[in-house]
Amino acid sequence: MDVKWSALGEVALVSLGVGVAIVVIFAVGVLAASVRPRAAETDAPAGAGAFGTVAAGLCFLACAAIAAYGIYLIVPQFH
Repeated sequence: MDVKWSALGEVALVSLGVGVAIVVIFAVGVLAASVRPRAAETDAPAGAGAFGTVAAGLCFLACAAIAAYGIYLIVPQFH
């Protein structure tokens, strides 16, 4: 049995990168979602709450898309 170390290293690096990326994107989404309540309490511009909601929605949608793509790659019936 021959182990292709370069392919194993590539998979490990890509997995680590995507894992970190999805955590960061989700954290940014949570941060953006928390902007909305604070904008209502302070004298923030009128669009600040809407921007936070839209940004949070896009971040969570990106997380869902990344997870769905990962499931697509793993499950052979989807190919």
